[in-house]
Amino acid sequence: MDENGDPAEPLLLQRHDSQVGLAGQSSDAIEELLAQNKTVPYRWWLSLVGWESRILWFLSGASIIVSIFNFMLSLITQMFTGHLGTLELAGVSIANVGIQGLAYGIMETWNGFSMNAFKGLWSYFKLTAASAIMLCLEIWYSQGLVLISGLLPNPTVSLDSISVCMNYLNLDMQFMLGLSAAASIRVGNELGAAHPRVARFSVIVVTATSILISLIFSTFVMICRTALSKAFTTTEAVIAAVSELTPLLAISVFLNGIQPILSGVAIGSGWQALVAYVNLGTYYIIGLPVGCVLGFKTNLGATGIWWGMILGVSLQTLTLIILTVRTNWDEEVRKAADRLRKSADDENLDLVNGIA
Repeated sequence: MDENGDPAEPLLLQRHDSQVGLAGQSSDAIEELLAQNKTVPYRWWLSLVGWESRILWFLSGASIIVSIFNFMLSLITQMFTGHLGTLELAGVSIANVGIQGLAYGIMETWNGFSMNAFKGLWSYFKLTAASAIMLCLEIWYSQGLVLISGLLPNPTVSLDSISVCMNYLNLDMQFMLGLSAAASIRVGNELGAAHPRVARFSVIVVTATSILISLIFSTFVMICRTALSKAFTTTEAVIAAVSELTPLLAISVFLNGIQPILSGVAIGSGWQALVAYVNLGTYYIIGLPVGCVLGFKTNLGATGIWWGMILGVSLQTLTLIILTVRTNWDEEVRKAADRLRKSADDENLDLVNGIA
């Protein structure tokens, strides 16, 4: 209340009147603004989007660059090998399936030994196991399609065409996984800080950003459909097969603008186990069988296998959209507070036991 007894104008709206930007504002101030039931000018929403976007790109920029350059090591090798012949391209494609599937599982992450490393191990394992299963079910599915395509009639061309398209899809995935990690961090931090409205706003901004980027990437794929295949091979049969798959690749690239981001939101919100079940059902119980039927029992071949993947990803994306839209963010804040409280209690108990 001001001195006249009227409701005081929020500090953030006062700053809006003086055209002060949001660059220096904290999440607490943004949460206060979003909690107001007043009509906020359109240009103020643009300032909010800019504020959130700066944070997202700051968090995801380095991760995106590192992921893309790491993936380019195998991608460029495969490009050079493809110009040696279709059989050579098929062989390298199969080898890359194993490399990409195991590379991140054999990294050296623990140097030395300490009993302190086992403190809180069970709670950490429960959290990370669900995340690992969720991600592995997703990655292994796309890698498995490359292997399955080798069982189709004319396996060399089928394997080469799916492998070329899958490489471009995985390159796009490296970009989106960076945004996914940023979304996970933003949502987790804001829920832990008791900012449900900022968390929800962050989800909206990162999803809209990734959809816009995916539309641009999808359009680029359609425009460069012939050039994409010529980067890997000069064999006309493979070029024609890749051109036939390119529209489906564009659809998959667009879906990649939604699905990984919402998976990141799920990780930040602690829904890893639920999304792991969703991945299992949509990919392996629905998408994979449908793709195999279309690929082996019809004349669609590699196109049928890819349609099965699109079906699985579409169902997964739809499920994640429903879960996200129906989320009660105030309830998620309460759950996050309970998890933080339990973690603090466990640390205090360990401290007491250590003193004793």
